[in-house]
Amino acid sequence: MREVYILDQTFENADFSQIQKGEYENCIFRNCNFEYADLSGFSFNDCEFVGCNLSMTKLFSTAFWEVIFKECKMFGLHFNECNEFGRSFRFDGCYLNNSVFYKTNIKKTLFKDSKLIEVDFSDADLSFAVFNNCDLSGAVFDNTNLEKADFSTSVNYSIDPSQNRLKKAKFSLSEIHGLLHQFDIEIDRNG
Repeated sequence: MREVYILDQTFENADFSQIQKGEYENCIFRNCNFEYADLSGFSFNDCEFVGCNLSMTKLFSTAFWEVIFKECKMFGLHFNECNEFGRSFRFDGCYLNNSVFYKTNIKKTLFKDSKLIEVDFSDADLSFAVFNNCDLSGAVFDNTNLEKADFSTSVNYSIDPSQNRLKKAKFSLSEIHGLLHQFDIEIDRNG
């Protein structure tokens, strides 16, 4: 089957069966259902996904260049399987629970108002990333580069400073226990 090149189109309430394999540039996907779809080998350049369900979608060699995900349900995605070349995206109001960013280079990525429950960031490069008002309950940071990352408005993270690179990273005083958790010390929040 021949791959398509689609430019400047909006897809609304579409199902994956209505989307052909190919390259999509400057397209908007609004309220589309890609749950359990296979987007392997697709390319998305300057695209926006708004209110879409991408949960459990296969992303082997999928290319995302300057892609915005807004208010999307994205459970269990393996971003580590995406095409590495030029990979860049941002997330606004998304649910990324149980997704995997293992060994991904996603410097300067913006995660805004998102749930990142039990997300795996092991061995990833998240330098200069911004986690703006995110819930990071159970997220895994192991050998992760978090230099100059900003967690100052986020909550529920547990990051071991001895196992991650944190130089010049920003954290809020109210969530400092997330950096001290592994030391098994007691912190008096009233004093």
